[in-house]
Amino acid sequence: MSDSRLAEAAHPSFARHETFAPRFGWLHKAYMQVKTTPGTFLAPDAPVLLGVGKNMVNAMRYWSKAFKLTREHHGEDPGSRAMVASPTWEARWLLDEDGADPYLEETGSLWLLHWWLLSSRPSARSWAPSWYVAFHLAPFARFTIGELTQVIVRHVNFSYPEGPVEASIVKDVECITKMYARDHDETSGAPGAFEDLLACPFRELGLLEFVGQRGKREWRFTSAARTSLPPRVLAYACLDYAARDTQNAGSVSLARLANEPGGPGRAFRIREIEIAAALEKVASQHPRLGIVEAVGQRSLTFACDPNELAWEILDKQYDQVSQRPSFPDRNTWSQRYPGLAEAGKRENKQKDSAAPTDQPLVLIEESA
Repeated sequence: MSDSRLAEAAHPSFARHETFAPRFGWLHKAYMQVKTTPGTFLAPDAPVLLGVGKNMVNAMRYWSKAFKLTREHHGEDPGSRAMVASPTWEARWLLDEDGADPYLEETGSLWLLHWWLLSSRPSARSWAPSWYVAFHLAPFARFTIGELTQVIVRHVNFSYPEGPVEASIVKDVECITKMYARDHDETSGAPGAFEDLLACPFRELGLLEFVGQRGKREWRFTSAARTSLPPRVLAYACLDYAARDTQNAGSVSLARLANEPGGPGRAFRIREIEIAAALEKVASQHPRLGIVEAVGQRSLTFACDPNELAWEILDKQYDQVSQRPSFPDRNTWSQRYPGLAEAGKRENKQKDSAAPTDQPLVLIEESA
């Protein structure tokens, strides 16, 4: 029997990171280049422009798209099939020199990017299906590389008409562990450990830990209190999730937010009681947000479009960035980068064609 959850949530994109987890400085540097030169990632001198090796250029391109900071579309040359990149309004909001946190100095910004990586919205599905399975669909908290790989392979088999060779999924799983977990040498204070942490900023979130012993390499998703997760960032994620279903005032149960695949509870590995505490704190400062209880079930209520309210709350976390003089609104930004609309239409077509199949697929090689 088919399971369409992965196909509905994520594009079939595997091992595009060239084995590199996202590094400090990459996203800001990529945004600043793409903002003026959409063909940056395709330019012969891209390694010089971005200050990295050729393979890292491909990784920067992938991570910029995966975090929903760029969208790709055809360039101005009608005879070319090459895909150029335009920066999203979210990238402008976060990464511009006068943006919310261009150098990702706040841990809350890393939590926000982690949510954007996993989240799936209309015309903006996730570009990280292996990450989506690991956080939202995997039935265990502790795993080896092989165990998580097999779970992802099964979901890929029943979600996409075509998929990658298993080796590509192994690369994804290895990248997940490298991205979020501090290895044994790092936690023991071995030489080079601090440099490794700087290279992989998402390890600061503490979502994954290495627990292997006696030569068996294992990892475990942690369940500790997320003290570095700002309540407003969590509230943004909850409302962003609710916005998948409605653009009007309404409510969503805290149980859904905590336990449903695709929701913030699984993405952040946070319990319902902790979600409730954070939302109560935010609701006390935002009159259009509330917590109600009926028939033993607690729900988050919102008095307007949840997407609109989500951005209002997130903007307040970062000192009202979008209210600053000369800051462009979404319509102005879309007019400046018309390729964003084309990319949205293209993704909608891809979603319609990505129907799940009841037959196991034949895994095929995916080019880098």
